[in-house]
Amino acid sequence: MTSAPEQEEAGRDASGRSTNGRPAAPAVVRPRTAGDDGPASGRGFLVRPGSPMPLGAHCSVGADGVAGTGFALWAGDAEAVELCLFDADGHETRLALTESADGVRHGFVPGVGPGQRYGYRVHGRWDPWTGERRNPAKLLLDPYARAVDGEFTLPPEVYGHVRDWPEQHVADTVRDDRDSAPYVPKGVVVADAGPDAWRGDRRPGTPWADSVIYELHVKGFTRLHPGVPERLRGTYAGLGHPAAVGHLTRLGVTAVELLPVHQFAHEDHLLRRGLRNYWGYNSIGWFAPHAGYAATGTAGQQVAEFREMVRALHAAGIEVILDVVYNHTAEAGELGPCLSLRGIDNRGYYRLSRDARRYADFTGCGNTVHVLQPQTLRLVTDSLRYWVTEMGVDGFRFDLASALARTHHEVDMLAPFLSVLAQDPVLRGVKLIAEPWDVGAGGYRTGGFPPPWAEWNDHFRDAVRDFWRGALPDVRALGYRLSGSSDLYDWGGRRPYASVNFVTAHDGFTLHDLVSHERKHNAANGEGNRDGTDDNRSAHHGTEGPTDDPAILALRRRQLRNLLSTLLLSTGVPMLVAGDEFGRSQGGNNNAYCQDGPVGWVDWSLLDDPSWRELCALTGRLIALRRAHPVLRRRSFFAGRPRSADGLRDLAWFSARGTEMTERDWYAPGSTLGMYLSGRDIPDRDELGRRVTDASLLAVLHAGEQPVEVTLPGPPWATAYELALDTSLERQSAEPGTLHGAGSVVRVPGRSVLLFRVVGEGG
Repeated sequence: MTSAPEQEEAGRDASGRSTNGRPAAPAVVRPRTAGDDGPASGRGFLVRPGSPMPLGAHCSVGADGVAGTGFALWAGDAEAVELCLFDADGHETRLALTESADGVRHGFVPGVGPGQRYGYRVHGRWDPWTGERRNPAKLLLDPYARAVDGEFTLPPEVYGHVRDWPEQHVADTVRDDRDSAPYVPKGVVVADAGPDAWRGDRRPGTPWADSVIYELHVKGFTRLHPGVPERLRGTYAGLGHPAAVGHLTRLGVTAVELLPVHQFAHEDHLLRRGLRNYWGYNSIGWFAPHAGYAATGTAGQQVAEFREMVRALHAAGIEVILDVVYNHTAEAGELGPCLSLRGIDNRGYYRLSRDARRYADFTGCGNTVHVLQPQTLRLVTDSLRYWVTEMGVDGFRFDLASALARTHHEVDMLAPFLSVLAQDPVLRGVKLIAEPWDVGAGGYRTGGFPPPWAEWNDHFRDAVRDFWRGALPDVRALGYRLSGSSDLYDWGGRRPYASVNFVTAHDGFTLHDLVSHERKHNAANGEGNRDGTDDNRSAHHGTEGPTDDPAILALRRRQLRNLLSTLLLSTGVPMLVAGDEFGRSQGGNNNAYCQDGPVGWVDWSLLDDPSWRELCALTGRLIALRRAHPVLRRRSFFAGRPRSADGLRDLAWFSARGTEMTERDWYAPGSTLGMYLSGRDIPDRDELGRRVTDASLLAVLHAGEQPVEVTLPGPPWATAYELALDTSLERQSAEPGTLHGAGSVVRVPGRSVLLFRVVGEGG
């Protein structure tokens, strides 16, 4: 405990009463450590003024021709900033950055080059009641650090307050002056990519409408891959290996969407339970590739390794999209660690509540990044541009994007963040995908983001799941989802590819578990099975979880074929999840965010099973079918009106009777729907200005348990129909399908999709 004079210094009198109008707080804990007698002298280093731009650490040549590194940190109204350099043995040298411009502290240090480890100590007010949380005892990661060496383990020393203070309701106000430097990772100086870094690389530039996205985890995708050398498994180099890339090209996907690869930290509550953050939605370094996924080293080598991975994927025609988390950081709420932004300028980087001790939390993760602040918006957009220009990525999926679109009180589609991206010459040309919700009031905005944004379409997910488990009251919702969700996206110039269609994602059941479990099984997460959603819209088809019953197993595989077919035959941009194409299971865990092991990793041994190989082959066949048929990749919404004298439309819906759906049919309970897509009425032109035409297709989706007799539409819709797909079959034939005359009756097996190519449309 502190003495009476120390209490007075902290804003209390000797009796502990507040002297500044705020509630009294416990005494400040100030353990003494080596080096407490002040900053190191910095012998051997000379700090020159340098420049406030660019922010971060950048190698260059000084005015005298001597190479060095310029350092620049926006620190607001900090009283002082020390640049801390670390040698190979961890010895620290502190250098004062005395130059300041517009809140940026800067300096140039000759002799410092790539590979140098560094951090910052920021001096200033410790006043949690007003949101000030600077503590120079804490070594802080440069927000612009382009590589990070080490891993965050979160011992008590890395907290700005006394983490284990007995009275937790005021613990965040008790400053902890123990030095955190021995316990935290360091930033690493990295050389700029240079003008020749991407020479010879060609971005695929896949049009939105032609895209098929494949969501994967860098580590989990390759950790068990038998074709990837052991030393490369679970790394960027492993994902860029021919064995991993080969699976993607055989499948036919056009883009990988990588779960977060920004440097992240593990949450304290997980570390205490012996678990780790696996998914990575806990970012702390928005410029740095996560060091844990590097095979070649963490002293800057991870940057080059990531670039080589991107090159390998680009060479195979595959784009790289990053799942990015700019809505919150790993510093969590007021009881979280002090790792970077909190200690630099807490008020400048985070949204605070009216009680400035607390954080406005629209993310469910303890804090919300304050992108209304110019310097914070600059940090985020600088990071995005860096990943495009220097790291080669092709787009971003924004976690909880509504939190980034909030102004002072509500989500606003004219918010600065959205406006800046829309006009930025670099960012407006890449793929931008919103997860269109957050956890705050008014945060659910599916269908609300403006061009050029695409969105994860959870309406598609829910309608398709409900249809195939027999829970839709009628087929209206399914019709909208199959045809591009015009009810959500046909406004403001948006196109069908604004809808990123998915049935599963990293968050929730895998596709296999979706047809095998009706309840989540998350006990391994250590939260009493309370975590994860209870709204799974799933069905186990006879028994919960694993079974040896051949009939149940066959039905589950059929449902997998139905779900994949529905996804890949729908208008919009389909997104698959790694391993779903061959039956990957998480054992019913629908929130495997902390399962860095076999539960979360892709099990490639499943492909030894012929039935799972067939499912994988079907997925590839469906993607190839989509690629071959422009009618499945429309760039504009269907008109649904006759375009020619014969009365045919670009989109028509049919009942099992072979007649067009009436108003009564749409509202009546039903489990069968026919969708007719006209290939002659595509309003698109190719690069030479020629009309795009295609064969017409008829898809019949039947979710009922029993077979149904379906009459195929007669002339002028077709003269005949050639069967192209039947999901009731375990194996699809490569031979031309059976021909059925127009108006004939076909027997559609229970729970199946039949796809026909139309012969003789219009007459």
